[in-house]
Amino acid sequence: MKDYEVIIRPHVTEKTSAEAAEGKYTFIVAEKATKIDIKKAVENLFSVKVLSVNTIRYDGKKKTRRQNSGAVVGYTASYKKAIVTIDRDPADVTYMGKGGKAVKTDKKLKNSIEEFGVQ
Repeated sequence: MKDYEVIIRPHVTEKTSAEAAEGKYTFIVAEKATKIDIKKAVENLFSVKVLSVNTIRYDGKKKTRRQNSGAVVGYTASYKKAIVTIDRDPADVTYMGKGGKAVKTDKKLKNSIEEFGVQ
């Protein structure tokens, strides 16, 4: 799956807006996406370090509606929601290079997701 296919849209409510201040962001994701797919997509799209991913699946609810010809039965859409916790204080990424020397990467990580609407 491509990164933009995994993350469908942000899930914005009063509760998720309050949690965003603590570094927890909530997204509606593809139902077949795994936690690893979600983590990689968020890290690539928003340039943040993801600490954990929690997922919740919601099944469609049965809805009955009355019409002139009788009752019509249908279902609401099922979806998957992911709560992503990001690192609020990202450190520089270092690794051991040739000859045992520590090498730093030039990748700059953000400490919030501005596109979410809460900083």
